[in-house]
Amino acid sequence: MRISTLIQASAVALAAVAAGALTAPAQAATLPLASPRIVAHLDLAQGRQPENLTLLPNGDVAVTFATSRQIGRIDRHGAVRVIATLPVPAAGATTPVVEAPFLGGIVCDDSGALYFAYSTGDADLTGIWKLAPGGTPRRIAALPADALLNGLARDERTGYLYAADSALGTVWRVPATGGTAVRWATGTELRPNGFMGANGIKVHDRAVWVSNVDNGTLLRIPLRADGTAGPTRTAATGLTGIDDFAFTGRGNQVLAALYAANQVALIADNGTHTIVLDQADGLQSPTSVAIRGDRVWISDAAYLTQQDPNLLTARLLGND
Repeated sequence: MRISTLIQASAVALAAVAAGALTAPAQAATLPLASPRIVAHLDLAQGRQPENLTLLPNGDVAVTFATSRQIGRIDRHGAVRVIATLPVPAAGATTPVVEAPFLGGIVCDDSGALYFAYSTGDADLTGIWKLAPGGTPRRIAALPADALLNGLARDERTGYLYAADSALGTVWRVPATGGTAVRWATGTELRPNGFMGANGIKVHDRAVWVSNVDNGTLLRIPLRADGTAGPTRTAATGLTGIDDFAFTGRGNQVLAALYAANQVALIADNGTHTIVLDQADGLQSPTSVAIRGDRVWISDAAYLTQQDPNLLTARLLGND
């Protein structure tokens, strides 16, 4: 069964709940975003459904195409180029939850090197991978075959990578130079409750922040001085179908993708949220958000709509 089929089946109930649970339609909100537009319409038939994105030093966007095992690069004019394809797992390998190989989170360092999470149900391939500029993909850290690695974050202070595991309810930590992955955080708050648990992940304000898609929560896990995880705290609830997210640069304010309802929510410091973009703006099962300066980028995988996977951008007012 393909990931899109599984997500569609899971999201039928989520979307029904979302219709009543989310706080306000985009049209009624005082919008912090302006001029949303689609930069690139992506080819559904070729499996170009962007699961996650990262911003490159030159302004291009790198995306993971989850189901086709590819890394794509999209320039500011919307031109798409595949820059890497990950290996096919061994015959009989079954990825947890989604069954098919799954290419999840992606981050970029200052040199332009890309790091990404790949899950296959195969111990020979599952783990964190790196693509150096001009190079070829290589695995830098192995992870268990029963992991479903979703979001990926990089701590700019230490260079550590943090991966959210949707199947095992775990945050893994990996040195950016490669090596042994360690279970950095576990617990009930991170576990799945029927489908997927820990999903999106970011490092911000001396903490690792994680979304739990099944619980509709945004979690904050302190980074202690010795690098270990502090107690998990729930920062926001009621975020039906939350996927990945990004901090706006204003305290702990967050823009979060809500894939089940085709919406993006603005989450305030106090945990309340407002819908600021929706399907009328072009959203098609949004999965990831990135912000640089006054520009917001959103990947739309179209897992539910199966119509128009795309890359969308908008202006973040007040960040000029």
